[in-house]
Order: sequence, then structure tokens, then C-alpha cells
Amino acid sequence: MIIKLELFGATRDFSDKDHLDLDLQDKSSIGDLRNEIIKYIEKNFQGNKSFIKVVKSSAFCSENNEIISDNYKITKDQKIGIIPPIGGG
Repeated sequence: MIIKLELFGATRDFSDKDHLDLDLQDKSSIGDLRNEIIKYIEKNFQGNKSFIKVVKSSAFCSENNEIISDNYKITKDQKIGIIPPIGGG
């Protein structure tokens, strides 16, 4: 299934578009998606440690704008947002 990963904040550096299209196996989890994003970074950004750190600490958001955990099962083609941590004061 195809996941359109919407990029926000620091994750916008992952692509010249505002999203990534990732192909996942049926019934994959958000944890699986997180691993696929890391594989993408390893392949396209020579394993950029800062990018990987952002992915590991990011939250994910469903099409219904709900925060979803790593064990959430993805059952269809859909949009999922990656929400990186935001620093500030």
C-alpha cells in the first residue's frame, strides 16, 4: 500500500516536495513506517544522523488529525503526517 507521508517542520528537508510516497506491506504499523523512513534517509542522505534522530523522536498523525502510536496498524492507502519535535522557549 502507498502511504503519502506529509512532511512538517524539520522533516521538510527530506524532500523537495511537501511529502514522501512510501510503499508499505499491508497491515504495517507506524513503527514499520518509521523504519522505512530511516531506510530512505540511509539511502538518500548517507545515513544523516540528525535526520534519523528527528525521525526517531517524531510523532505521527492520522488522516483524522489524531496522534497515533507506533503500534497503530495502517490498513489502507492513506496520508499520514510526521510531526517532528519543536524547540523553542
